[in-house]
Amino acid sequence: MSIKSDKWIRRMAESHGMIEPFEPGQVKLRDGNKLISYGTSSYGYDVRCAREFKIFTNINSTIVDPKAFDPSSFVDVEADVCIIPPNSFALARTVEYFRIPRKVLTVCLGKSTYARCGIIVNVTPLEPEWEGHVTLEFSNTTPLPAKIYANEGVAQMLFLESDEECETSYKDRGGKYQGQQGVTLPRT
Repeated sequence: MSIKSDKWIRRMAESHGMIEPFEPGQVKLRDGNKLISYGTSSYGYDVRCAREFKIFTNINSTIVDPKAFDPSSFVDVEADVCIIPPNSFALARTVEYFRIPRKVLTVCLGKSTYARCGIIVNVTPLEPEWEGHVTLEFSNTTPLPAKIYANEGVAQMLFLESDEECETSYKDRGGKYQGQQGVTLPRT
């Protein structure tokens, strides 16, 4: 198994639609303003966060249950900036839509700019032949409100290609998050 380079990422995005929309280089400025970078890096792809957020609230004093998640535990926000309350979290999605090749497993790591502020990005692996917008979870581990910027880099995807094809892909088994659009809550 090997990690894939910028050349491979560009080739797969351009010829196989692996990432849409796709940025072949690193974007660090927009209209003269500094951004948290996004786009292709040496061995990964820095994704952007879309303007759709679901901010967790305990206003209903419910129990967080992954088998019976209460959607009213979130407040929906559409904005260029998301403010996450102290010791809370928010869900968002990537701007980019992914189509993962059958021999590839994709893992996501948070960007150091956010990590150094106590903001943790969590994403489960993108399995072979999964496709969709990636749902992102931002945990604010600080005792202060934290800010997330839409349309800027938030996490890096690393692509690992196996030396052999898997027997059963995510698509083959009809995974419940296949083709997800928008911010997707837990499904059972």
